[in-house]
Amino acid sequence: MQDLSYYEILEVTKDADQTTIKKAYRKMAKIYHPDKNPGDSEAEHKFKLCNEAYQCLSDDKQRSTYDRYGKEGLQGMGGRGRSSGGFDDLGSMFEEMFNGFGGGSSRRRQNPADMEKYSLDMNINMSISFNEAVFGCEKDVEFKYKNSCKSCSGTGAKDGKLSTCSQCRGQGQVFMKQGFMTFSQTCPACQGTGSAPSAPCNSCNGKGYDEERGNVTIKIPKGIDDGNRLRVSGKGNIGKKGSRGDLYVTFSVKPDKHFQRDGNDVYIAIPVFFTQAVAGDSLTIPSLTGELELKLDIGTKDKQHFIFKGEGTDDVHGHGKGNLIAQVNITYPNKLTDEQRDLLKKLQESFGIESKPHESVLDSAIEKMKSWFK
Repeated sequence: MQDLSYYEILEVTKDADQTTIKKAYRKMAKIYHPDKNPGDSEAEHKFKLCNEAYQCLSDDKQRSTYDRYGKEGLQGMGGRGRSSGGFDDLGSMFEEMFNGFGGGSSRRRQNPADMEKYSLDMNINMSISFNEAVFGCEKDVEFKYKNSCKSCSGTGAKDGKLSTCSQCRGQGQVFMKQGFMTFSQTCPACQGTGSAPSAPCNSCNGKGYDEERGNVTIKIPKGIDDGNRLRVSGKGNIGKKGSRGDLYVTFSVKPDKHFQRDGNDVYIAIPVFFTQAVAGDSLTIPSLTGELELKLDIGTKDKQHFIFKGEGTDDVHGHGKGNLIAQVNITYPNKLTDEQRDLLKKLQESFGIESKPHESVLDSAIEKMKSWFK
């Protein structure tokens, strides 16, 4: 976007009139404004470029210079001499776009006395064991929630009396100018309400709410997974008019020593001695609900998977069950006795040429290598 012309940045043609340019800028500014994209450095950069393009194209003199000489021709103008655009135009535009964003204007702003100082929905974290997540359970939950202060009707002001915020003059937004660019942000003094307490409430110390303790018993469904969230309706914070939000519980599942979960599938590592793998033995292995028989293939390979259909966890939304996947980890002896070495040698010889697969491959490779030095 940085290499585009000012017209391309605003997505207009070179013969666009001022009304079209202004409309295009409003559209782009709404998309990339920092308040709509918190923490997005790319959106912030694009927003700056849109500002830069509009500052030039909204001024007839700068636009004429730009059309003739490009950006280089604007050097030395210092951003002065704006006739049709400028900071005043940008400031009013931002006030219009963001004070009543979504169809309202500053005259239609919600009454500050009715605005909540906190979200009615709330979240708590809960840690549960692996088996509690797999099989489901009931838990008693204790938590703190916010309840609107009765003394100040949730305003945070003594006797509920509010005055116009001196920092934003009732706009709820403050504007900052840097070079060609104008930025707006929620007023830090009144948090966007446009009003501030004349004096803080003695009961809640100006917070607008009291904290109370609550408890509820929740039923955790089978198959809940790490990071899943459960909504408990009507157990959140309480607002000024008595409306109550929802409580959200986010789960953290503790790992198990033997089982490892991946979605609805469950993995278990099965240590197998190399002779068992070679012979294709049968093993009894644990599952989530009991014991299973694992029949190894003759010559089972290290890390080979054996799948048991429907032996995983229940899907939390009721869409069937996952699988249990047994992964074979082959182990070898750390040392051999003379007797064991002799037995292994006899075993190898009993396979004949099959026990020496390397010979046909490596002999031809050695001969090829020798030819390189002739």
